[in-house]
Amino acid sequence: MPEKLTEKEQLILDLIRKNPYISQQELAQNLELSRPSIANMISGLIKKGHILGRAYILSESQHVICIGGANIDRKFHIQGQAQLGTSNPSYATQNAGGVARNIAENLGRLGLEVSLISAAGADKDWTIIEDSSASYMNLETVSKFPEKATGSYTAVLDSNGELVIALADMDVYEAITPELLRKHEGFFTQSKCIIVDLNCPKETVQYLCHFAKSHNLPIVLIPVSSPKMNRLPDELDGVTWLITNRDESETYFQHEIKNDSDWKNAVEKWLSLGISNVVITNGKEGSMVGNKEEGIFHVLPIEAKEIVDVTGAGDAFSSAVIYSWLEGRTLLEIAKAGSINASKTLQSPYTVRQDLSAEQLLKDMGE
Repeated sequence: MPEKLTEKEQLILDLIRKNPYISQQELAQNLELSRPSIANMISGLIKKGHILGRAYILSESQHVICIGGANIDRKFHIQGQAQLGTSNPSYATQNAGGVARNIAENLGRLGLEVSLISAAGADKDWTIIEDSSASYMNLETVSKFPEKATGSYTAVLDSNGELVIALADMDVYEAITPELLRKHEGFFTQSKCIIVDLNCPKETVQYLCHFAKSHNLPIVLIPVSSPKMNRLPDELDGVTWLITNRDESETYFQHEIKNDSDWKNAVEKWLSLGISNVVITNGKEGSMVGNKEEGIFHVLPIEAKEIVDVTGAGDAFSSAVIYSWLEGRTLLEIAKAGSINASKTLQSPYTVRQDLSAEQLLKDMGE
C-alpha cells in the first residue's frame, strides 16, 4: 500500500494528474521550489508507489550523470604550525564529499538535473551523505553493499588551509564495474553528458568511453589524483573533456612541466590523443585550456582574498567548466568560470560553497 504523502508531494501529484506532460521546471515554478527539490520529491513518490516507473522524468528532461566517488570528508584543522611525530591541537569537521558527488552537487546548485551513480556501504556515513545530497541530485542509481564501508577521505590541514596529509579509504568504488553499469545503459542514452572520475576501475572507465563514443554521447574524465592516472583508458579518442592538473599530466606523460612552453605542449599532447577539449590546472599559475578549433589559452587564476579550505576547489573548477560548456560559452569564458568558482570555494569552509547558483556564478563572472 502506498505510503502517506506530505503536503507538497500531494500538490505535485495533483499537478501531474491535471497535466501528465508538465515539466519539472513548471512544477518548481508552481510550488516555488528549486528544480532539484522537485526531482527529489518525484523520486520519493516513485519509492512510495504513487508514480509507477521513471518514464515521466526521463521523457521531459536530460540528466547529467556523474559516476564515481561519494564519500565522507573528514577534516582536521591544525591550530598553529604542523608538527610531525607529535600531537597537534586541532578541531575537526565532516561533510559529504567525493569527486563525482561534489561535482554533482555543484551542478545541482547551478540548476541542472543530475543523477549520481556510485557505490556505498549501508551505514551511517552513507546516511549522512544522502541527507546532504538528495536536494541536488538523484541518488536512486547509487548501489549499496552492506559488506563494504562507505568511502571516506580524511584530510589534515594547516592553519593556512593547505593540505598536510590525506588518507583515503576508497575500496568500495571497485564495485563500480561494467556489469553494474550495464543495467543503466538506457539511462545513459538519454543523458546530456556523462562525467566519470578515476575512482572507478580502469575497465569501467574504458567501458564508459566506448559506450559514449558508440552512442555519440559527450563524456568528461576527471582524473582525481596522480596515482590514479593509470586508470585512464588505453584509447582516448572521442573523449569530450579531460580536466586534469599539472602533477597528473606529468605522471601520465612522464615529463616534468617546468615552464609555460612545457605546459602548452602537454595540452597539445592530450589533444593529439583524440580528446576534444583539455584543461591543465597549475595552482596559483592558473590554467591552460585548449581545443583544435579555438586554440590554446593561458588563463590567470582569480586570487582568493583568504584561503579558508582547499578541499573541493578542484571539483568546483571542473563543475563550472562543465556547466559553462553546456551553456555554450567560449573556451576562454569556460576557463574563467572554472577559476572563479574555484576561488570562491577556496574562501568557503564548505567543500561545495553554499551560495552557488546560476545567477550567483553569472554575477561573480561580471565582477
